[in-house]
Amino acid sequence: MGDLDQTSADNNEENKGLTNHDHKLEFSEDEVTLIERMFSLVGKRWSLIAGRIPGRTAEEIEKYWTSTHSSSASSKR
Repeated sequence: MGDLDQTSADNNEENKGLTNHDHKLEFSEDEVTLIERMFSLVGKRWSLIAGRIPGRTAEEIEKYWTSTHSSSASSKR
């Protein structure tokens, strides 16, 4: 029965991680505005930008930026 409890706890942690990860990929309008303003000031200094947005990592912000701005760069060619 102890094993069953541990398995349940492991599954809850995995689900929590997935939910948390999915939620982190969504950015609010305020976050997007701040990212754009900070990028125009400091460029690709993702950790500096992330320091201004609680709960966000530099990796998340860079991933967001490249995913939203790479298509516009390729459409200009």
